[in-house]
Amino acid sequence: GHTGDGNVHVNVMVEDGSDPKQLETGHQAIEEIFKAAVELEGTLSGEHGIGISKAPFMHLAFTPEEMNLFRAIKQAFDPNNILNPSKMGL
Repeated sequence: GHTGDGNVHVNVMVEDGSDPKQLETGHQAIEEIFKAAVELEGTLSGEHGIGISKAPFMHLAFTPEEMNLFRAIKQAFDPNNILNPSKMGL
């Protein structure tokens, strides 16, 4: 990351990416890191956006109403869901 501007990137890695137990442990670690970031008024992502990997954690940063608004905007501009499908969990 580039901590000088307050933008820290965290990558959680596991030894065996085919081991479901290790993957779950990694997922839990990421969730705890994201919870802490949001509690400290940070965000789930910096300049790279939410994408697919952070989509499962959107509920930590946004209310159900905000998520519904995102979906409505996405539907209005992309009714066929051809622009970045599955990004942001939408």
